[in-house]
Amino acid sequence: MNSLVIDAAREKIFLTLISNKHVYTVSHDNSKSNFEKLVVLVFQFLECNKFSINDINKIYVNRGPGSFAGIRNSLSIVKGFFISKNIDYFCFSFEDFGKSNTNKYEYVPHLCDKFKIKKNLINPIYRS
Repeated sequence: MNSLVIDAAREKIFLTLISNKHVYTVSHDNSKSNFEKLVVLVFQFLECNKFSINDINKIYVNRGPGSFAGIRNSLSIVKGFFISKNIDYFCFSFEDFGKSNTNKYEYVPHLCDKFKIKKNLINPIYRS
């Protein structure tokens, strides 16, 4: 099972790939130019780690709170992957995890299962 975590809501854009017991992570500046090429960054990240989008089974995307542009772009990309590749996606907020709140992206799939985060649920939380 291969999972991809996309977080463009914070100060940096984080991409994390979880494959069996291996975890790959990359971060990028949270800038307008990176938002515009977020899908390219995802494909480059996967390719760099010898994966393709066809190898991904689940995608987890941070729905905020955070940057409006980052959340909007990451949700759009994930919905595109769902429509074109039928990849299940889960929208989470670190606030959903209560006291288990952690910034470690490799724990996100487990925490989504533990806290019963529903599949394909989108309720963005934008920072005012």
